Amino acid sequence: MATATQTAAPTLIGSVQRALRLLEAVSSHADGAPAKQLARETGLPLPTTYHLLRTLTHEGYLVREKGVFVLGDAAVRLACGGDVQNRRIKIEDSLARWRDEIGVPVYFALYREGEIELVAVADTPSAPAVEEWADFRETGHAHAIGQCLLSQLDLKSRQDHLDRHPVEAITPYTVRNRHVLLDRLGGLGRMEPLVERQEYALGTVCAAIPITAGSTAAAMAISLPLHQEERLLPAVERLRTEIGKLFSSLAFSISI
Repeated sequence: MATATQTAAPTLIGSVQRALRLLEAVSSHADGAPAKQLARETGLPLPTTYHLLRTLTHEGYLVREKGVFVLGDAAVRLACGGDVQNRRIKIEDSLARWRDEIGVPVYFALYREGEIELVAVADTPSAPAVEEWADFRETGHAHAIGQCLLSQLDLKSRQDHLDRHPVEAITPYTVRNRHVLLDRLGGLGRMEPLVERQEYALGTVCAAIPITAGSTAAAMAISLPLHQEERLLPAVERLRTEIGKLFSSLAFSISI
């Protein structure tokens, strides 16, 4: 026999349901709609419609313009948040596929608002990602992703970043000073992979590929144990080919 817990209907908040119906109705009108029309379309009493519209307007989900209601900034932020989440999931799915096909950890990072941001990582227990033992944002000079992102900036932005996050040796192999780092970054070819050997983590080699779309600097990277270094360049070339295929299909967005 079913228990009370199994048969009980879920508790629904009627006012929330009605407010959501109003938001859906407003979103279906690009130029907005008046209260009476929204009441008819949702089947709500006019006094209830006015009350909910006032509340939604007060909270920023709607705006009243010339007698009609349109979506407000709060509702737009919700929609954009969903788009961002969808793009992030698409990126994570792509990284996981490349991880499985190439057999290496794969990383994706952006340079946003003056900082290095590691967006997503795909690895496995048998091929783990490099442990972030030193703050990734502050040590961009020492790892392949950071150097790759800095190489895409103009000299002024590059100098500004290094003013805020000075070059410091974190392993015996880290680039020794700012001048040497700037020379290295300035000598890179436009789409040349950047290879880093034990500069961030001992026993690890990494390679990063620059990706630039408009004003956004981004990078994809892979890492391997030092004793597998011979796999690094073939793996990063394969990753570059796969990225090219995905961009050509317009199935990938880095604007997150």
